Amino acid sequence: MPNPADGPEPRSPSRRLRLLYNPTAGRVRRPLVERAIVALRRAGWEVERAETERRGHAEHLAAEAAGDGEVGRLVVAGGDGTINEAVNGLLRANAPLPLAILPMGTANVLAHELGLARFERAVDAACAMRVASIRPGRANGRHFVMMAGVGLDAHVVASIRPGLKRLLGRQAYVLETLRQLFRFGFPTYRVVIDDVAYEAASVVVAKGRLYGGSYLIAPAARLGSPTFEVCLFQATGRLAVLRYGLALLLGRLPQRRDFLIRTGRKVSIGGPAGDPVQGDGDIIGHLPVTIAIAERGIQIAVGEIAVGAVE
Repeated sequence: MPNPADGPEPRSPSRRLRLLYNPTAGRVRRPLVERAIVALRRAGWEVERAETERRGHAEHLAAEAAGDGEVGRLVVAGGDGTINEAVNGLLRANAPLPLAILPMGTANVLAHELGLARFERAVDAACAMRVASIRPGRANGRHFVMMAGVGLDAHVVASIRPGLKRLLGRQAYVLETLRQLFRFGFPTYRVVIDDVAYEAASVVVAKGRLYGGSYLIAPAARLGSPTFEVCLFQATGRLAVLRYGLALLLGRLPQRRDFLIRTGRKVSIGGPAGDPVQGDGDIIGHLPVTIAIAERGIQIAVGEIAVGAVE
């Protein structure tokens, strides 16, 4: 029996797909996209391409594809930010159009979560379209797939320069984090998880297990779950940030005593008014924020090793 939260019944399968391509994502060149198109056509798909031209354009293009009754699949070639826009477009259109991703961004966190960080594996998944249902989160009306963050990481995202990000990739985030160590005011955030109150120096509301690429932050998180794993960084100050960063790199962050994880369905976060909220690596709002599970799910192509990350 279908789950009402997943929205309307999927329409009849179509062999037409629309491929959204962000030409500025990461360091990957256009030949990779052309290679993917060749593979998709060999697999029997009729490929239409649509190139994003500006920030927010992928959301419009995804909603447009969802409204086209002849398009049976959507493939997004880009980074986590472009994928986030596409998901928002699909949910806004309220259309059950299955989605596949081709990782071409800086961190590609969702691709790592789905077992699709290798471009060839992502192309294979897009061709086969073995899909699973995921349940995005919603922060003040804006959807996110992997995570929403408040605190230091949101200030890093808000301050990073796009040109530097394109030039240095992940290293741009490292440099901006070091710069924020001497600019960030380290306020305390008030967090309410299903009516239970906490205080934290930073907060990550996780739908997926991974953070910043392939680094483990929330081991119990599942993309298909109707709950969040809320990560509370309790220690504050520059030294605490460095300790957290080292623990993340070593895979030991969930074991720290000053790092709490709580499961919940609704999260409210307060703090300095107007503080940024990041979602999937882009700014999606400002404090105060209320975060809940989206009413509808998304069907997304997954790799063979991703079942445990989704269900």
